[in-house]
Amino acid sequence: MGEATHEQVNLMLRLYDMRREPKLREARSWFAAHFHPTTMEEMMKVAPPGSDENEYMRMVWSYWDMVANIVNRGLIDEEFFFENTGEQWMVWDRLKPMVPTWREMFKNPHVFENLEIHCNHMEQWRERRAPGSNQAMREVAARMRPRISR
Repeated sequence: MGEATHEQVNLMLRLYDMRREPKLREARSWFAAHFHPTTMEEMMKVAPPGSDENEYMRMVWSYWDMVANIVNRGLIDEEFFFENTGEQWMVWDRLKPMVPTWREMFKNPHVFENLEIHCNHMEQWRERRAPGSNQAMREVAARMRPRISR
């Protein structure tokens, strides 16, 4: 088990405070309840450019990609972070189907790479501690996902 320093704990608390900022809290709430697309077409229906919903989804993505980068660089002990968070995994799980399209569209294989690496590490960590938990979480999420009319 890694050991978190006082500095890392303070950074973790600062990141938590940022999550409580009213606009980001509203964006996170919207994302959790309404962001379930599996294609770019569905995403454009849920969060068309110029809409509040588009702003919300971009706020959530950019927040968690930034946080993932901080953890990936070792600025916060990874295990300490994983023990206290989980929302980023849900964000990545919902973004994942569209990431290959974005990477191709922008000719950038690194789009959301921070979040992808971070969540892959999180899944490996979780599986070592609780085998089968990743699959169970995906099954629960699938049952909770609303049916999007096509």
